[in-house]
Amino acid sequence: MMASLARTILEDHLERGELVPGQEIALRVDQTLAQDATGTMACMQFELFGVDRVQVETAVVYVDHNILQIDFKNPDDHRFLQAMAGRYGLWFSRPGNGICHYVHCERFAMPGKTLVGADSHTTQSGSCGMIAIGAGGLDVAVCMAGHPFELPCPKIVGVFLENELQRPWIQAKDVILELLRRRTVRGGRGAIFEFTGPGLSTLSYTERGTIANMIAELGATGAVFPADDETRSWLAEQGREEDFTALETGDTGDFDEEEHIDLAALVPLVAKPSSPGNVVPVDELVGTELTQVCIGSSVNSSYEDLAVCGAVLRGHELSEKLVSATATPGSRQILDQITRSGTYVDLLMAGVRMLEPACGPCVGMGQAPPSGSASLRTFNRNFPGRSGTADDQVYLCSPSVAAASMLTGVISDPRELPAPEIPPRPEARPEVVQRHILEPVPADEAASIQIPRGPNIKPPPAQKALPDELKMRVLIVAPDDISTGDLSPDGATVMAYRSNVPAIAEFTFQHRDKEFPKRAHEWGGGFIVAGDNYGQGSSREHAALAPAQLGVRAVIAKGFARIHRRNLIAQGIVPLLFQDQADYDKAELGQTWTISRLHSIAEGEDELETEIEGVGTITLTHDLLPREREIVVAGGLIRYLKEQQPAPA
Repeated sequence: MMASLARTILEDHLERGELVPGQEIALRVDQTLAQDATGTMACMQFELFGVDRVQVETAVVYVDHNILQIDFKNPDDHRFLQAMAGRYGLWFSRPGNGICHYVHCERFAMPGKTLVGADSHTTQSGSCGMIAIGAGGLDVAVCMAGHPFELPCPKIVGVFLENELQRPWIQAKDVILELLRRRTVRGGRGAIFEFTGPGLSTLSYTERGTIANMIAELGATGAVFPADDETRSWLAEQGREEDFTALETGDTGDFDEEEHIDLAALVPLVAKPSSPGNVVPVDELVGTELTQVCIGSSVNSSYEDLAVCGAVLRGHELSEKLVSATATPGSRQILDQITRSGTYVDLLMAGVRMLEPACGPCVGMGQAPPSGSASLRTFNRNFPGRSGTADDQVYLCSPSVAAASMLTGVISDPRELPAPEIPPRPEARPEVVQRHILEPVPADEAASIQIPRGPNIKPPPAQKALPDELKMRVLIVAPDDISTGDLSPDGATVMAYRSNVPAIAEFTFQHRDKEFPKRAHEWGGGFIVAGDNYGQGSSREHAALAPAQLGVRAVIAKGFARIHRRNLIAQGIVPLLFQDQADYDKAELGQTWTISRLHSIAEGEDELETEIEGVGTITLTHDLLPREREIVVAGGLIRYLKEQQPAPA
């Protein structure tokens, strides 16, 4: 019986704790990544530790999110990040070079390694047989400074794949949508999904990447695929065969839970508005009118994904029903390949708008759909308003469903089309990407680098110790599945302030409650009360930094998404849980709540008596791990590490 690969890698990197699901562990980190939307704050937080150079094998910062340069703010951030990378020993991927999780798979992912990235889709590198985990910027900064990465030990879910996809119309996107159909967006919390079984050998490296990327939508910690012949071929094509190490995934009996998927039985699936977990077969939606179709971007932007669309559209034009259609390659290397194969021309001649290799419309950075209309996208998220249109209706699908729908202007089943002639993938030219990733500056030269800080770049807010008692008002009573996009919105306007927490805080809850920031200022801060899965979605720590800036000291919820829960702790906001979830119904806007004996959390206390004015007493609890108890009482991770455990010299 083969042992779990995920558990083996965790054991190899275990610095502290035991591999018992739910218990606190600390992992040695080999690689880190950040991108421009998360990287400026992560780098400034890294500076606070006084370390002269990053303390991991490989650290990379990518410019791929805030690529619009319509005023000084984004280009100032890019210049800052390039200088920071040079000064502290990071690689720097320039604007237009590609999306962080795609380029990392091409240039840096290595079997058996650990990667912690300030992007929730860092998980895509799990396609290379490594543990790749998304985290907040501060957690990444801590790893860069030489500390291990702390998390609850995940359980391992074995996913057994049988048979083979019915290509070309059934694709890897349908595998991950099937998992989302079964488990929903909450069904992967606290888990690493390890893929195994005979069907694995039929999935290409980039198909595995699609699944590993969107494992984040389950709320999962990560996904792991074997490092096998397919992995070796991929690394060889990238000129990195020396990075290959054969690693097999586990077998029945070595997993905490199991899922079994017959690849041959899958049908085209679509996630309806406005959740990646709202999945149905395409035939339930056939005929749904569309105004827009977008392919590529954050997921499904590999050569094969774009080539199938080009092949379907070859010799045809977009339906006149569509206002627009866009295609976004995942990297400059993929752009080079679709150009040489003729796919670029196929898409161009059909009327598709060709965008540069960057996140773009996936993160609301342009190409918003018309109001009150449906947009079909091969992306990974369709949270309300993420597209840039407040009343958007975004559907998620595979490239084959998108291609068929571009011809008709309505959601269509690709199985009704004749099989297209897909041009083979041209040989990769890794230098197309590599020459635009600036190498770390040698240490003896780096010390002289001056770091320019534009007027929109503000230092991280100082963290404050937690009082023993909090008497504050309820600023909002929010429902289940609040996303980080609700807390810190996507789109060009808001994301340009990622380096300026006081400014970005004014957009908190913009799509749900525009008065929230004003109320927080007038009331001197307060509490957020929410339902389950609070903070689902991206790794952006601004969803915690902004409320902290507004004086929020605790969030009381039915349950939290993994990354956001940790970001709250790291920024000094206490994540508390209702002991009786029915008490959520007692919360009202403007109520005064008094939470007492908060310092007892660090002493092992699990229950906190809380007085609600005019209602009575309820009991709150938490799921804080031992060190997390001390971190929240200290007022945040920076205060805790600097005052109690200085970084190693």
